[in-house]
Parts: sequence; C-alpha cells; structure tokens
Amino acid sequence: MHTGLAAWHRYMQTGDTALLAELIAPDAVFHSPVVHTPQEGHAKVLMYLTAAGQVFADTSFTYVRELVDGPEVLLEFTAKVDGVHINGIDLIRFDLEGKIIDFKVMVRPLKAMNKLWEMMAAALQNT
Repeated sequence: MHTGLAAWHRYMQTGDTALLAELIAPDAVFHSPVVHTPQEGHAKVLMYLTAAGQVFADTSFTYVRELVDGPEVLLEFTAKVDGVHINGIDLIRFDLEGKIIDFKVMVRPLKAMNKLWEMMAAALQNT
C-alpha cells in the first residue's frame, strides 16, 4: 500500500494530531471548498485538517471509494453532520517521502457545503 495513504488512514482511525503533523510536508497546500485562496504551509494545513477532524469526529464519516495513481490519491467520502448528508472527495498528492504536499476537498450538495462552512468556522475559532 502507498506509505503516505497508509499513514493518512492511521491518522483517520486514531485522530492523532502528532501523526498528522508528521504527515504534512513543510510546503504543503490545502484547498478548501469554502475558502477561495489556497492555504499554504505546514501550520495552516495542519490547522485546517485538524479542524476538519473535529467537525467529522462524531459523524458517520466513511471513505467509500479509493483511487490511487502514483503519488495522487482520490478518496470519496460520505458523512452526516447535524442531519445533513455530505458527499465529497479528498484529493491528496504525496511527495516521494509519503508526505502530503497538496490536499484538496470538494463537497456536495450545496446544503452540505454550507453546513461544513458553518462547522469549520466554529472549529477554526477554537484552534
């Protein structure tokens, strides 16, 4: 299995932010479905992914499909947050050492994106 992807799945199972911090490259970039500019650098990517972990912690978050093409990984997920069904993808690019260098999230439908924006704003204020 792809080493970076295996580490990502370990983080998703444990919620261990120390593991997540080790997984993110120093120059990583995060692309949010609700923030118009890329969030650049280890600290910002860690902040956004940690907040997302908090938002999805007590939900039915599940990866339902996984596509791997070399360093590129697409993970389709479903979840239910505050009664809103969410369908989305995590598009992750890893470097040669298995560290995340680019992480893009896409979410549908619009109602789900609006709910995530609300929940992420609250989680980011607490970080």
